Amino acid sequence: MKILLLGKDGQVGWELQRALAPLGELVALGRQGRDGLSGDLSDPAALRTTVDAVAPDVIVNAAAHTAVDKAESEAELAQRINADAPGVLAQAAVSRGAVLVHYSTDYVFDGSGSTPWQEDDATGPLSVYGRSKLDGEEAIRASGCRHLIFRTSWVYAARGGNFARTMLRLAAERERLTVIADQIGAPTGAELIADVSAHAVRSLRARPELSGTYHLAAAGETSWHGYAEFVIEAARARGVALKVGEIAPIPTTDYPTPAARPLNSRLDTTRLSAAFGLSLPPWQDGVARMLDETL
Repeated sequence: MKILLLGKDGQVGWELQRALAPLGELVALGRQGRDGLSGDLSDPAALRTTVDAVAPDVIVNAAAHTAVDKAESEAELAQRINADAPGVLAQAAVSRGAVLVHYSTDYVFDGSGSTPWQEDDATGPLSVYGRSKLDGEEAIRASGCRHLIFRTSWVYAARGGNFARTMLRLAAERERLTVIADQIGAPTGAELIADVSAHAVRSLRARPELSGTYHLAAAGETSWHGYAEFVIEAARARGVALKVGEIAPIPTTDYPTPAARPLNSRLDTTRLSAAFGLSLPPWQDGVARMLDETL
């Protein structure tokens, strides 16, 4: 099996390089590309040329315009990267008979209610980012290619910056923190996403009927406030000295941003677990492991 991975330098892409390697020959590209191959999703035509040159059996797109607030003022670029490029990759997959793996987001929903979102629930993105990601999904499904679209949320990794690192830095500098408490979801590690992806690719190759859209998130739920409390308590248990004494909960309305965030980011992962025979671990397990690696 030959696999083309786009977005190798991102949080999920970095872990995918490890997880996909045992499945076959892996060609991993960052935005700059290499050897005449392009990994730049802002140039969809060059992507098609790259697919033709690599001739993969599986295309894994882990690249995206993920700057949610910046997308509000870069709508055309976000659309080109998050919608047009996946459409080009999907058409390329059709012509080659390849599988396309793509990552989407809870931002395709409007964040209403308190029930975990199922794959077939009505969408209603609140932001340019969410709309562009939904358009990308729809382009893939409309192409008819065999695909795995994984909607995930609150992604973090030990490598690079993340919410936990930010909280720990601020907790070392300040006596009081304010953290949003009315957005609910599940922190989901890039490592988990990559491992599930590799398992699903192998399964889909044997069972084409598994093609479709799935929700992929760690088990359980919390708020950003609860996430911050967990991280700070875990750091103190590991002997990290922190200055913070109070972590105050605030509503989203107290922290305005250019792009609206969904309040309900819960994702129902029943379909994923049933289709691929998986049991997704609690979010606390992944965060604790990440802290063990970074502290």
